[in-house]
Amino acid sequence: MRIAVVGGGASGMMAAYAAAKNGAEVVLFERNEKLGKKLFISGKGRCNLTNDSSSDVHMSNVLTNPRFLYSAYEALSPDSLKKLVISAGTPLKTERGARVFPVSDKSSDVIRAFKNMLSEENVSVRLSERVLSIVKPRGSFSIQTEKQTYSFDKVIVCTGGFTYQATGSTGDGYSFASSFGHTVTPLYPSLVGLKADVPTELAGLSLKNVTLTASEGKKIIFSEFGEMLFTHSGVSGPLVLSLSGYINKKEINAISVCIDLKPALSLDEVNARLIREFSAAPNKTVRNVSTNLMPKSLVSFVLSKANISLEAPCHSVTREQRSAFASVLKKLPIALLGFEDFNGAIVTSGGVKTSEINPKDMQSKLVSGLYFAGELLDVDALTGGFNLQIAFSTGYLAGASAATAC
Repeated sequence: MRIAVVGGGASGMMAAYAAAKNGAEVVLFERNEKLGKKLFISGKGRCNLTNDSSSDVHMSNVLTNPRFLYSAYEALSPDSLKKLVISAGTPLKTERGARVFPVSDKSSDVIRAFKNMLSEENVSVRLSERVLSIVKPRGSFSIQTEKQTYSFDKVIVCTGGFTYQATGSTGDGYSFASSFGHTVTPLYPSLVGLKADVPTELAGLSLKNVTLTASEGKKIIFSEFGEMLFTHSGVSGPLVLSLSGYINKKEINAISVCIDLKPALSLDEVNARLIREFSAAPNKTVRNVSTNLMPKSLVSFVLSKANISLEAPCHSVTREQRSAFASVLKKLPIALLGFEDFNGAIVTSGGVKTSEINPKDMQSKLVSGLYFAGELLDVDALTGGFNLQIAFSTGYLAGASAATAC
């Protein structure tokens, strides 16, 4: 059984390993000069390769088509992935949020583990060799690369999505899928920063212990406690990245977003706090007293939303103004303008339509012997190691199935 794996990222390396482990002769094609180029920069260079939690927890963090992944997770669970990487020589550790990283904090160690696994299974790795086309004129597949033409019994496409295009994710896999009649659902950047109408002087300001809430009409579609930050073009950080996954397929103008700067206090308690602050320093300006309530750089933005002058003495603030101030502290509105582009996104939402793929083996329902895995599929999840686990699990299932199926 000769199997080609197209793409040497997380899903591709795992697919090649699983196929070879199950007895196939495997050739792995990678357009870059080295394997795992996107994996190298994942987790800010530390590689958050999975989440140390149950498969049920993983599924609850999958935003698109979670049911499609059940068989893949049975084939390679988070615990199985950890044991595999550890056995390949890379010790792992679990941090806050059950996020799993190499003990060394170096993604290169995870990539080295996979290189060792591929070498042990005699996978032929063809670096700097981009696949230009895949066709199936008769019973076998013909792959044309920049260097020559090859023949294979089966092909596993693992070319990734559209994110971080400098690493080679330029959408080749979508073209391959389309050429075989597969549907590619609309593509959106996910886990990405949001453009917003905020003052540029807020850029770099990090907010901790706040609640970010998004609504569509009267319906709350997202509300979580945590951290976020302001950028030169809008907002980002953990809360915002998660929010983007929930709204990237929606009309941005229909989404209302606000920040609760005092989530531990009720509106009445915030109002009482303002009374105390203003009473303790009646002749100070609101600007000066407000630094007791929030970061200094945020004061001007918040007071403008409350329609209170920065230089107004505290004793001059009316009950209505104080009430407006308290309301803004609990619901600071952020006007969204759009999404950052794919190169700033962690993952691509959308892809090869899952109803056209057999979830039990990742094989195309349209073309026998053609398999898909990883970010190329219309499956995506929140941050925390879930997207890489999807890549590894679908890659493993595709590789093992391709090698063992007649």
